[in-house]
Amino acid sequence: MPAFHTGLMFAAVAAVASAAPTTDNMSAASSNILAKRADCSYTGTINPTNVASAAPGCSSITFNGITVPKGQSLDLSKLTKGTTVTFQGHNTWLAQIGFDDSLLKIGGTDIIVTGAAGARLDGQGAQYWDGLGSNGPTPKPKFLAAHSLLGTSAINNLYLLDTPVQAVSINGCNGLKVNKMTIDNKSGNNLPANKMPHNTDGFDIGASSNIVIDGAIVDNQDDCVAINSGTGITFQNGQCNGGHGISVGSVGHGSSTASNTVSNVQFLTNKITNSSNGIRVKSFVDGKGSIDKVTYKGITLSGITKYGILIEQNYDGGDLPKGVAPGTGVPITGLTIENIIGGNGVVASGTNVAIECANCSGWTWNSVNVTGGKKFSCVGTPSVVPAGTCA
Repeated sequence: MPAFHTGLMFAAVAAVASAAPTTDNMSAASSNILAKRADCSYTGTINPTNVASAAPGCSSITFNGITVPKGQSLDLSKLTKGTTVTFQGHNTWLAQIGFDDSLLKIGGTDIIVTGAAGARLDGQGAQYWDGLGSNGPTPKPKFLAAHSLLGTSAINNLYLLDTPVQAVSINGCNGLKVNKMTIDNKSGNNLPANKMPHNTDGFDIGASSNIVIDGAIVDNQDDCVAINSGTGITFQNGQCNGGHGISVGSVGHGSSTASNTVSNVQFLTNKITNSSNGIRVKSFVDGKGSIDKVTYKGITLSGITKYGILIEQNYDGGDLPKGVAPGTGVPITGLTIENIIGGNGVVASGTNVAIECANCSGWTWNSVNVTGGKKFSCVGTPSVVPAGTCA
């Protein structure tokens, strides 16, 4: 049976006055009501509809070993300003094949979400994995939709286990900080092809600004992080294992200019291991938009099987399509690639650096050591890329 506890819930405020209340009185009453919001806690099998209804009245919410029923989301997208949310114990979202909503939704202003020591959020991914991910006929749920988190909102120490497809979608956020999140899909690495996880991106970021993701550990089978649009985004001190590396793009796949603009992005001091790609910047061949002032600095690459560094303006759903010339509609300007540590970081069958550009300028390229694989016949390479980098 579910258990639910609240503290003081919206204590009634009664007042009798012969005249209209003053602004000061109204503010005092408002503060009094906010101060008396409840401390809410849940354990066992919950009713997500009831949780969503009660959430705006809670100043703090604790989930300890909850079970979310099949085919339902835990919707915390309308939290009151300043709410804190804590996850304790092992929390499970029971699998419902064909469910395509997000398992967990969080939104609001100055929201603090924390995973207690040892806490797990379990998406039961193996029940969904079929080797097809989002590309198959059966819909699958993303795990965490962090949408419209504003102000000083932060997500600290969450541990997401076995995500059905994409782990974290960050969209419409401003000022969000994500600290020491773990995304753990290691259990899917050695399964038969028709049971493998696919499209298990770590962080997909769009239409957001002033975002910092610090100290993430991502074991997955797709992009560790992919920034599709936004400005002022930093991904630092991360460890990315087994996926597709750290990416900007694909950019240019939408109709609005804002959805196709990436600027002032930093990838700092990250380690990419046993992944198909290390660093990727990609735009659609027929897209419109811009990629400006993106920095990759202090990146360590090892065990890269396809591309150590891949920069392409001819993406068409696949990397470097044969016979497709790069497009000019998404200029890549102000790109900095610096202090890249990848000596013998690419396997012999892989490619160290691949560049296909038609509109690339203003780059900085310093102290880049990516070796072990083959050289690529680059196209439209800016002059700052040293001779000998490409074939």
